[in-house]
Amino acid sequence: MTGSKAKGGRLGAIAGAALLALATTNAAVGQPLTVVELFTSQGCSSCPPANANLIKIKDRPGVLALSFNVTYWDYLGWKDTFGRQEFTQRQVTYEPSLGRSGPFTPQVVVNGDADAVGARPGEIERLIAGSGHTKGPSLSLSNGKISIGAGSVPGGEADIWLVRYRQGVIEVPVARGENTGHTLPHANVVRSLTKLGSWTGDATTLPLPAAAGGLSTAVLVQSPGGGPILAAATD
Repeated sequence: MTGSKAKGGRLGAIAGAALLALATTNAAVGQPLTVVELFTSQGCSSCPPANANLIKIKDRPGVLALSFNVTYWDYLGWKDTFGRQEFTQRQVTYEPSLGRSGPFTPQVVVNGDADAVGARPGEIERLIAGSGHTKGPSLSLSNGKISIGAGSVPGGEADIWLVRYRQGVIEVPVARGENTGHTLPHANVVRSLTKLGSWTGDATTLPLPAAAGGLSTAVLVQSPGGGPILAAATD
């Protein structure tokens, strides 16, 4: 009986080690993600419901949820504390391919190729279900490197974007504008967006700049001009 227990213990240890190795390998390779971008503004009275809907999915496995705060409502009396012109430009770039005449808030874009207002219950979930995960090359972030596998590239070239964001929920009290007197929660607020280069289909390795200030990192491989997101990974 003792021998059987010892043998069972050894088999259990081997199985556990195998599972750990598999999990480590999967983490290194990176799993496909669904990228959910919310374009929002602290100066927009219709944005809080969409912010709340993004908060509900921010920790969902297989989903990368990001808040991009835009600047075009700042004139209403409250300058968005997270707003950046490059985030506004990212949204503007999306609009033609999404069939929109111009940017609006709130707008949710999933995988770069489907959008909705995002404020009504179930809207974001329906977009996620319809778009699924990104289907491009393998992409992983590890040991200070970005590794992109070989694959086909629509149009022959894709952009590589570095996203730094504050993981979790940040609450911002608003003193002026349409949301005067309200404290607005934001999920996974993007603080910077930088184009690192291009991917042309060959296996590629790039240095991953170190993040500062406790920010989290995401990398997106995306067709230019507001096209579909081909691959995404987080640290």
